[in-house]
Amino acid sequence: MLEHRPVLCDETVDLLTGRGPAAGGPVEGIYVDATFGRGGHCRRLLEVLGPGSRVIGIDRDPAAVASGAALAGSDPRLQLVHGRFSELAQVLAGLGIEYVQGVMMDLGVSSPQLDDPSRGFSFRFDGPLDMRMDTSQGPTAAQWLDTAAEADIARALREYGEERHARRIAACIVAARPLTTTRQLVEVVRAAQPRGTPGKHEATRTFQAIRMAVNEELPEIEAGLTLAFARLVPGGRLAVISFHSLEDRLVKQFFRARCAPPPMPRRLPVRGAGLPAEARLVTRGVTAGDAETRHNPRARSARLRVLERLPGQVA
Repeated sequence: MLEHRPVLCDETVDLLTGRGPAAGGPVEGIYVDATFGRGGHCRRLLEVLGPGSRVIGIDRDPAAVASGAALAGSDPRLQLVHGRFSELAQVLAGLGIEYVQGVMMDLGVSSPQLDDPSRGFSFRFDGPLDMRMDTSQGPTAAQWLDTAAEADIARALREYGEERHARRIAACIVAARPLTTTRQLVEVVRAAQPRGTPGKHEATRTFQAIRMAVNEELPEIEAGLTLAFARLVPGGRLAVISFHSLEDRLVKQFFRARCAPPPMPRRLPVRGAGLPAEARLVTRGVTAGDAETRHNPRARSARLRVLERLPGQVA
């Protein structure tokens, strides 16, 4: 199993907290790590925060929450919660927190999830066709594929995987079901494609699409961005790492909308350009350098975007 390496770790924490190259003392405040994973970004965040700070670590994967028990036990500033993006408001309210200084989100599937054959996320291993980020609830990938209409499978492959052979693959999946293992799914996908894409495994797009459908990833990201931004204090920051075009497009569109003046009704005699925006872009996109990508190939597709809430009314 590969060593877990948090992507763009220093850059994320420095931009989230506003620490510059000549940062002095510790930062104080309440911060949320909405994708705790194995705690890589969170550990670095705790290193720069002062003793009066708090970090709320959230993850929808029970295994991730369990893995952080030792860290939470050794550092009283950290609280871990099992939850998803769309539950962020309830999580904070349950902890008596109204606003925070920053939220960071590392989107997509994590390295430990990919490298565990029992989770079914990767076509590199044979394992149960699960793919749930939260193994405590919801249908598995096998159950979804066994019950979904052929048109719905094709739509997911096309929209979430950008798979050009979506209809052909969906028809073959329906003809071959029930499918219970990742190897069975790979064989069906491979047989359904007239030719593969050079340099890419035949099942890459299909696995991505099914995983995103099973976990409702894009709706969760949309909810998470909205809820996180609403809980920021003026000057608070939202840092998001995305790994593929669909995620990054959502983040970019959300950030752009918050940096534009609020929309005004047509024919209203008010110039929208003169109204203040809600936020400003701290960075348009930070990517991993050569040194990081050499040690962690998965960092090649990562892009970090950071948004800062401007002074004004908060939700």
